[in-house]
Amino acid sequence: MKTAINFKTINKLAIPATIAGIAEPLLSITDTAIVGNIPVDGIESLAAAGIVGSFLSMLIWILGQTSSAISAIISQYLGAGKLAEVKTLPAQAIFLNIGLSILILLSTIFIVEEIFQLLNASGKILQYCISYYSIRVWGFPLTLFVFAVMGIFRGLQNTFWPMVIAITGAVLNVILDVILVYGIDGIVEPLYLDGTAYASLIAQAVMAIMAFVLLLTKTDISLKLKFPIHPELGRLVVMSLNLFVRAIALNTALILAVREATALGDAYIGAHTIAINIWLFSAFFIDGYGAAGNIMGGRLLGAKDYNGLWYLAKKITQYGLWVSLVLMALGFVFYYPIGSLFSKETLVLDTFYTIFFIVILGLPMNTLAFVLDGLFKGLGEMKYLRNTLLSATFLGFVPALFIGKYLGWNLTGIWISFTIWMLIRGGALVWKFRKKFRPLLQNT
Repeated sequence: MKTAINFKTINKLAIPATIAGIAEPLLSITDTAIVGNIPVDGIESLAAAGIVGSFLSMLIWILGQTSSAISAIISQYLGAGKLAEVKTLPAQAIFLNIGLSILILLSTIFIVEEIFQLLNASGKILQYCISYYSIRVWGFPLTLFVFAVMGIFRGLQNTFWPMVIAITGAVLNVILDVILVYGIDGIVEPLYLDGTAYASLIAQAVMAIMAFVLLLTKTDISLKLKFPIHPELGRLVVMSLNLFVRAIALNTALILAVREATALGDAYIGAHTIAINIWLFSAFFIDGYGAAGNIMGGRLLGAKDYNGLWYLAKKITQYGLWVSLVLMALGFVFYYPIGSLFSKETLVLDTFYTIFFIVILGLPMNTLAFVLDGLFKGLGEMKYLRNTLLSATFLGFVPALFIGKYLGWNLTGIWISFTIWMLIRGGALVWKFRKKFRPLLQNT
């Protein structure tokens, strides 16, 4: 089956994927803005939300990698015209993923205090971290289930229903945030930081129900667990393990950054929380074209259409760069208003403004890493993605982070380390793609 590659077909997948992708960071940004303006202990609440959010993102990203593996395998079988051969695989993968998530949930819930002490949380911030995490963690298996279902839809070349699920969850979360955090006079008591946690948990539950219903009604995929074990489950597990290690390396960078920012003081972790949420928002915004590459790339590889694959990589990179330049321009125009959305504390804002230009200027460079990362996942190149992240983190980010610390660069040093990290990631993916697929091109 020939796959059409043009502006319309790419954006038909990329735009819904972008909307679905930014729903999660937009949700976090909303939480950050609402928490940062809490009238009681606003700075401490913002710091706690940032620390817990980083740790939860680490857990979700590590175990959520099964979603990319499912998407890659399904899209490759679809391209080869053999989709019927993998219909029992998704249920087996989902049950494996949820089982692991419950195991991790139960293993962390009893050592919450120790976990956040390792991240330099103490005093009131530590208390808020424990309370916030103890509520939000129960949404962990629900989120992983939703991610897995989204991976199935993407493998089937459908980003519309994941977008509907994501939008519903984000809108519901914002509404519940306002009601539960600030309360309604005479009706709902304000829960402050805990209100944000309950809002997220309820939204995650609604999204999981939607994902379950849509998978049953909009696809032929069954969630009934059937045996024997599918032959591709082994490849899926290996792919997931490579992405698991990759996610550990990725989150090592994110967690070390949070830890170092926390050690600098409340204003620094508050400023870092704002910056990382904006960075993640832009990442997911650009990643819509990575999702299109993931979906179409796997199908083109399954059909052995290498010329189409090369053209796809070229176009999604171009489109991603245009999006990043627009985001960069908006960042410069709304430099100061963006900060004031999240906090009214002068010290937090002054600290944030000293590093925001690094976040903005890095966007075009980040595009190469985010877009090609999605494409490589669709191609099943999980081992190379793993090695790239390990190298970028431990040979680039970590040395740069501690050199910056030694030189007293504070938060600026942390964000310079992120820039070096992304430069290595993007450069390595461009080199590998050209080396592997350029020789396979056919003159037409």
